[in-house]
Amino acid sequence: MGGMIAAGLYAPSQILASAKTKETVEKIEKELGIVATTDNTEVARKADILFLAVKPGVFATVIPQIRDVCKEGQVVVSIAAGQTLASITDLFGRQIKLVRSMPNTPALVGEAMSAVTPNEKISPEELQEVMAIFESFGKAEIVPETMMDAVVGVSGSSPAYVYMFIEAMADAAVADGMPRKQAYKFAAQSVLGAAKMVLETGEHPGVLKDAVCSPDGTTIAAVAELEKSGLRSSVIEAQRACVQKSRDMSKE
Repeated sequence: MGGMIAAGLYAPSQILASAKTKETVEKIEKELGIVATTDNTEVARKADILFLAVKPGVFATVIPQIRDVCKEGQVVVSIAAGQTLASITDLFGRQIKLVRSMPNTPALVGEAMSAVTPNEKISPEELQEVMAIFESFGKAEIVPETMMDAVVGVSGSSPAYVYMFIEAMADAAVADGMPRKQAYKFAAQSVLGAAKMVLETGEHPGVLKDAVCSPDGTTIAAVAELEKSGLRSSVIEAQRACVQKSRDMSKE
């Protein structure tokens, strides 16, 4: 919501949200200047684009609350792992204009990576508006639904893996005498800079890695140790476990 407002896509007065508690309602009204309520049906009745930004396990509770008040022609955007276009349509009990999406938590700082999958009811103009919303708080791409589980692994959940990597780097720096706060800054900025190099140079990550590795130098010594410890295989296996969990959730 902050991204949409900051980008000038919508004024705060054009955004209506619902939350479970009055405390959350008061918090988001104060922070964003929008109107909020604890009544899901009020939002569903009024919204032209309705975001279902709730946990996957709550879909079976929330959608029956709102499906009878949703407007004809309304665009529904789902943000939940493991909830397919077909399963959401079944919960609504009728064909609707539906978009399945998967952003990630860096949306909070305007650096999300979002995947978007529309159903056949969404027009090109509606899809363009939905994409503009997601691009207001990061980058977004349209993907086929068959790729959505892979998206959960590579971007939806991956910030957690990166935070673990940053934490480990900082721990090592602290062990070598650097103050904790400074260690987090050095580690996090290095990850940010490396990611920016990949995105902006277009070079293969392996080529960029080789450019840092001088013969008989410090970096290649660290890389050799990471290879010995199985860093790459651990990341691959962890991410594939994440993807499998997403697939399993789709079958539940």
